[in-house]
Amino acid sequence: MIKKVAFAALALSLSASTSFAKTQITWWHAMSGELGKKLEEIVANYNKSQDAYEVVPTYKGNYTETMTAAIAAFRAKQQPDIVQVFEVGTGTMMAAKGAVYPVYKLMADTGTEFDPKGFLSAVVGYYTDTDGNMLSMPFNSSTPIVYYNKSVFKKAGLDPETPPKTWQDVEAYSKKIMESGAAKCGFTSGWISWVQLENFSAWHNQPIGTLENGFGGIDPKLTVNGPVQVKHWSNLKKWQDEGVFQYGGPVGGDDAPPKFYAQECAMYMNSSAARAAVMNNAKDFEVGFGMLPYYSDVDGAPQNSIIGGATLWVLQGHDEDEYKGVADFFHYLSSPEVQADWHQFSGYLPITQAAYDLGQQQGYYEKNPGSDVAIKQMTLNPPTENSKGLRFGNYVQIRTIIDEEFEALLSGKKDAQGALDAVVERGNKLIGDFAAANQ
Repeated sequence: MIKKVAFAALALSLSASTSFAKTQITWWHAMSGELGKKLEEIVANYNKSQDAYEVVPTYKGNYTETMTAAIAAFRAKQQPDIVQVFEVGTGTMMAAKGAVYPVYKLMADTGTEFDPKGFLSAVVGYYTDTDGNMLSMPFNSSTPIVYYNKSVFKKAGLDPETPPKTWQDVEAYSKKIMESGAAKCGFTSGWISWVQLENFSAWHNQPIGTLENGFGGIDPKLTVNGPVQVKHWSNLKKWQDEGVFQYGGPVGGDDAPPKFYAQECAMYMNSSAARAAVMNNAKDFEVGFGMLPYYSDVDGAPQNSIIGGATLWVLQGHDEDEYKGVADFFHYLSSPEVQADWHQFSGYLPITQAAYDLGQQQGYYEKNPGSDVAIKQMTLNPPTENSKGLRFGNYVQIRTIIDEEFEALLSGKKDAQGALDAVVERGNKLIGDFAAANQ
């Protein structure tokens, strides 16, 4: 009798635990370090906020590694519910027929509250189809800005409250700084491809490629070898030779931040999302913030910068309950409170107008001068066909080509025209290969 009662109690306990088990949602992401810890905090808060779902975040390496892992997992039918993919992976994800559950459709199918018009147009435009439907959920969107050392500016006799506006200013300020002995170099930069070619082109309203930078079709052609881009890369080579500019290395330019932190270079161009790292490492000097410089003799400049960072893509192959959980989690993620907190912690853009408005109400921007520079730069003018972003197949590999050709330029193996011509020729071949495989 005792055994029967014990068995019945155990069965009842198992039944109860099963009936109240949360539906598990898997999220593969590329956030490490402090950003990864903050991401896990956001997830933990969501999990505590309701009893139906449990989001399980898993770090899968950098952006390229995370996207590659998700593609491999989908082929093996072991894909996560959500994967974080960087902006240049958008074309690849869109072409992955049958693999993606578009966000606009997910939210409609699950009856979840969702207003695409509430998102900043400069952000969502990158991730919508030609009919204006949002394909993925913006999460960490950034744009490059200028960080500068106010203390060095002051030592050099420059106004510490006035960042350079033009590239002519950058050159003049750099030479004055170096001549005064306040710093060894004028400026450095992370992400040459993203900052000094892609955003440079958009900021000057120059086409990055045909077919609206790839938004209008699967087989565009790169056009980054025009006279404005050639002029800029020629200047970067000249400035490198003069010591005005110091190259920070390929890909993200990992050698650039230490040059700024050590006060070797007075100015540093990189993602707005580097703000937290900059503030943590700028121990002995005051940091200023400015918009990207532009050439004053280029018509249409400055226009608007374009975003980097990543969005969250939902993958096919899961059950209805999981998708309801994904939709609920996205609704939570895009709430003003969560987005304002994430934006203010990280330096990523607030993805909704409501999150930006909340930050203003909280007095965040007033208390933290320069924290809204990225937002103002992104929304300086309505995006044009040249400045709403880019969407090319195989663009991850093309960025590697850009780095290779930039290094060929700096080493003297090619001039700016030759290096950018090679970017276009080699890049167009990869785009053509992608188009042929996805027709």
